[in-house]
This record gives sequence, structure tokens and C-alpha cells, in this order.
Amino acid sequence: MLALVTACGPDGAGTADDGRAAAGRSGAPDADVSAAVVSILPKDGATDVPTTGTLKVAAAGGRLTSVVVKDGQGTPVPGTTSADGLGWTPDGHLDTSTQYTVDAVARDAAGRESDNHASFTTVVPRDTFVGFFTPEDGSTVGVGMEVHLRFSRPISDRKAVEHGLTVTASPAVPVAAKWNGDQDVYIRPADYWAAGTEVTLALDLDGVEGAPGVYGRQHKTVHFTVARRQVSVVDAAKHTMTVYRDGTALRTLPVSAGAPDHTTYNGTMVIAEKYLTTRMNGDTVGFGGEYDIPDVPHAMRLTDSGTFIHGNYWAAPSVFGAGNTSHGCVGLRDVRGAGDASTPAAWFYANSLVGDVVRVVNSGDSTVQWYNGLNGWNLTWSQWLAS
Repeated sequence: MLALVTACGPDGAGTADDGRAAAGRSGAPDADVSAAVVSILPKDGATDVPTTGTLKVAAAGGRLTSVVVKDGQGTPVPGTTSADGLGWTPDGHLDTSTQYTVDAVARDAAGRESDNHASFTTVVPRDTFVGFFTPEDGSTVGVGMEVHLRFSRPISDRKAVEHGLTVTASPAVPVAAKWNGDQDVYIRPADYWAAGTEVTLALDLDGVEGAPGVYGRQHKTVHFTVARRQVSVVDAAKHTMTVYRDGTALRTLPVSAGAPDHTTYNGTMVIAEKYLTTRMNGDTVGFGGEYDIPDVPHAMRLTDSGTFIHGNYWAAPSVFGAGNTSHGCVGLRDVRGAGDASTPAAWFYANSLVGDVVRVVNSGDSTVQWYNGLNGWNLTWSQWLAS
């Protein structure tokens, strides 16, 4: 806003603070002075400025023609001017602990320009958070893969954090996020991804206030590719697993599922991790000292609570296809050390990806919880969208 300050001159005329002649004693406006006025919020010199909803540039008596906002390294801040030219706002959130400069110009109906400048500093966070994501960047996954993020701090403003997460797919498909508690969010489409889909997860969490005083410190892009469609159906009553690849049955394998007192979950589960060998200790999943096997071969995780589909070398070969004897896992015949590629467990391991689907039917157990692993497919799309 241009203020006219009167100073006594030898001829009695005033002089404006920008050096131009001020209006005469008649009070008529100077023909060179723009009617446009530019206002900026926050005010020049402001500190401890919130990162969202505070930066606004407005014009009165004219239209904005240029708004340039930069951080301390000179990086421009993208923004959008309203269709009427009267306002500008940033497209996203600002970063924390950062000084920003704003230079804005407006023009009135006569083509005369007016400008304004401000500098301010954003809030210093009390604490920060990041999201640990699945799957890994550059990975190739099965059609059941969900995008999962576990945040390092509890999140109370879920919407703000969701706005900092973007999942896009080619070919395009709608996706939606669902939270379990205050640190875990899962993102999936209505149905399994189509084979060949390219998926991108963009994390733009710098400056996002996830909880009072707790701001994100993460800017990253993650890409993954969806491979062929593989869905394996375990029939716990028949003790078999049929592996379907793109709708065609590849092979039916004999299995041993959970014993009557430790039944395997029913429902749709997704392979979340693969281990050529791993230790399985009953103490970690509530079974006390009932077992501790240091070298379980060809192990693939299906739930966070400890359900795996894995090789089994300690049971008699006659068990597979005939009885259910495990503590809830699905077992396939194998050898110790995972060194025989001809075993059913080795074949299934070699032909499986993280993100492949394993569906268990005809077990005496309940359906697995949607949040126990990457198993949101046990909810319908309407259930997934419900809060």
C-alpha cells in the first residue's frame, strides 16, 4: 500500500515517499499511482508461522499479475492465482524452520502496477515423523500388494497426512486409504491391481503437521510394478493348495494346515515377506516353548501375528495331503537347508512374489483380520471406504 507523506518544500508542494510528486492541495490523486493494492499474509518479519493455511496474497483495486515465493535456497513455491486475479495461495504446504520471501505485483484497470514484498519464517517443530513404507522402491510385486505406511510417531490429523500421500497407477484406477490405529495406513484399489500396472507412491510430508507440534520430514517417490496375477487357494479340509496363474491352474500341491486346536485363519492373505530360511520360535507368537526351529526353509509371511506358508522337513512326507498338524501355518514338504529345488516348498517359493495372494478356505478358524498383515482384501470396497 502506497502511503503519501507530506514534506514541506520551497514551493509548498508535498513529496511522496517514493520520490514522485504527491497530490496537490486539491487532494486529486496522482495519475501515476496505481489503484491496485497488494496485501500479504503473514506480515513481513513474522516468525513461528504455521506451514499450512497461512500464506495468502490478495489484490484490491486490480488483479495480481505476478506472485513469486521462494525459500532460503531460492527454490520457488508452486501456487495458484484465482480466476478473478484477486488471490493467490500455495499449492501445498510449506516446510518447517524455513525463511520464505514473497514478491507480488498487481495491475489496475489503467495498467498501472503496484507491488509488495514480505519475508517470514515458519515454525520450528517440537518433533518430527516419517513413514516406513511397503513395498520397496523398484520392486516387482503380486496383484494383492497394498501400499502400507507405518509412521514413526502417532498421527492425530489423518487428513493432513493423507493429503501428503499420493498413489497413482497406470492404467489408472481409484484408490483409497484406511487407517488402523494412529500409526498405520493402508492404501489399495477396489480390486486386485491389474497385471502389468505401474504404481507410484509420492510422499510429500515435509511440513505436514501430523499431530500438535509434530511435523513430517520426508519427501520421496516410490515406484513398483505389478507382475502376473497369481492366486493360490488352500483347502484346509482337502489338505491341498492349487496355484492359479492368470486364471489357469498351474499345480496342486499337498499341504498340512493348522491342527484342530491351532487352526489356520480363513480368508484372503497376501505374501508380505520371503525368507529362504528363518527361525520360528513359539515364544514370539504366544505358544511358549512348544517349538523353536532355527532353520525353517522357504518361509513366506502371511500375517503379522505369525502365519506363514513354509517348507517343513521335520514331519513325515505322508502328512502332506492327509492331515493338519501345524500351529496355524500352511506347510509344504521340504528338506532341511532349502537345497532341493524339486520339493513342493521350493517350487512354490521360486514361483511366488511378495504381493501374491493366498486364500484359505474350509478351515475351522475365523476370517483373518484385515489389518493383520496386508490383508485388506477381506473387506468389501464399501467396508474399506467406511471410516
